[in-house]
Amino acid sequence: MTTELTYLAATLVLALIQIMLPAAARDLKFGLKWGFGSRDHTPGTTGPIVARLDRAQANLFETLPLFIGAVLIAQVADRTGALTAWGAALYFWARVAYIPLYALGVPYIRSLVWLVSFAGLALCLLALFIRV
Repeated sequence: MTTELTYLAATLVLALIQIMLPAAARDLKFGLKWGFGSRDHTPGTTGPIVARLDRAQANLFETLPLFIGAVLIAQVADRTGALTAWGAALYFWARVAYIPLYALGVPYIRSLVWLVSFAGLALCLLALFIRV
């Protein structure tokens, strides 16, 4: 498996983790009875960390289809190389770093890390149009 596909697979695992994080945090806050129930009546506000985990998940899901597409097109079109390898690595590791930064409400650095992930995505897309 190529470096790019390895990072894509790891990013999909990360997406699963990001689905589970806010759900687990809600269960901790409201209890397992609520978590296993119908959830028709949420007892109250979830708090800032759960809300931030939800937003971090939504943020990943905004760019994830583009990352998947870029990596798969690069594979099929035989356009993988330094740009896609670096791009996939930057995207993945920045997405990993983004979760705790967002959950803890760290300003500025969180945005910088998001820009790094976006740059990684841009490198993967750029590789589809130029040869290096």
